[in-house]
Amino acid sequence: MENTRQYSNQKDVYQYDCPWPIYALDWCKSRDSAFRLALGSFIEDNNNKLQVIARTDLVHGQQQPQHPDFVAVAEAESHYPLTKVLWEPSQQNSRRADLLATTGDILRLWELADNPHYGTTSNSINGGRKTPAYFTQQLMKQSDFCAPLTSFDWNEADPSLIVTSSIDTTCTVWNVETNQAKTQLIAHDSDVYDVGFMHGSADVFASVGADGSVRLFDLRSLEHSTILYESPAISQPPRPSNDSKHSASCPLLRLQFNRINANLLATFRMDSPSVQILDIRHPSAPVVELINGHQSSVNCMNWSPSKPNQIATGGDDSQVLIWDIHDNDRSTSPYQQAATKHSQPPLRSIRDPILAYTADQGINSLSWSKSIPQWVAIGFGKTVQALHI
Repeated sequence: MENTRQYSNQKDVYQYDCPWPIYALDWCKSRDSAFRLALGSFIEDNNNKLQVIARTDLVHGQQQPQHPDFVAVAEAESHYPLTKVLWEPSQQNSRRADLLATTGDILRLWELADNPHYGTTSNSINGGRKTPAYFTQQLMKQSDFCAPLTSFDWNEADPSLIVTSSIDTTCTVWNVETNQAKTQLIAHDSDVYDVGFMHGSADVFASVGADGSVRLFDLRSLEHSTILYESPAISQPPRPSNDSKHSASCPLLRLQFNRINANLLATFRMDSPSVQILDIRHPSAPVVELINGHQSSVNCMNWSPSKPNQIATGGDDSQVLIWDIHDNDRSTSPYQQAATKHSQPPLRSIRDPILAYTADQGINSLSWSKSIPQWVAIGFGKTVQALHI
């Protein structure tokens, strides 16, 4: 196979140095272009970038000692920082050009237009003669104000659907083929920080936010939602006796469903070094907690695309850790495949990762490649590294 030939003679770490700080990061889903990455900048002024990079030796046919590991093959401007970037989920027998989506001020779709001279400066994102605009579609509500979007997810079961989260307490499901909002709902009591579809489902998604809860929604029955988990209250000084208000839960920053086992999802709290693994069959409490590995706050995580028991995390301590949630040798209690129907499985605390890597700065972004699952990409400062695991 082409990929086997391409990636057989390679290094364990490939590095790309950007001219700007990196925040958004995602691997290309296509096996034909597996070693391409989309990057989004986080610059405080109004001059942000969306960039696509590829391994230099795969672009030019061979690696020259004086050449960098990666080369930028396309770039476009974005007014505001990009909070997330995703390539379109891969589809069998698809002949369409590569599409990407980004969030920031609004949701945008981009088309990567390749030409026969792949890797030259004439490549661009939506830069073809038939596409004069930088982006093919602009998805936003028809109103005078659009609240900033914190994150989104692209449905793999039905790639026409994207769900976005916003600081205005809402989640919106978009049909990217019709350029219309399918539904919008008030998901939380305050800012929504992340949202994700359940693996294999075109209808079920979950969200997390500043109110400290994980909430589960079903597009077939939006009248009701399920609170899967509420984080512990933030420690605060004692309140006066006449103040009956409860302490606020600690905000939850990110979530992701397991990419194989649809019952599991991961989340983590603000300013926390631990990660909680939830089982939607047993709401209200985590079934696994990853602790003691990070020495400071976790910033990002990504489930393995090929092993349902493995997850990677990155933190302010500059560490990238890979965990095995079924590893009995590193946990406080034996793994149980399933609890009884009405019982809550005991919390298992995993204290040690199975792999660790230390970067030069705190890790801001992390992506585990689906098409080449032996590679994990990380972003820190102005640097991207692809790590062979």
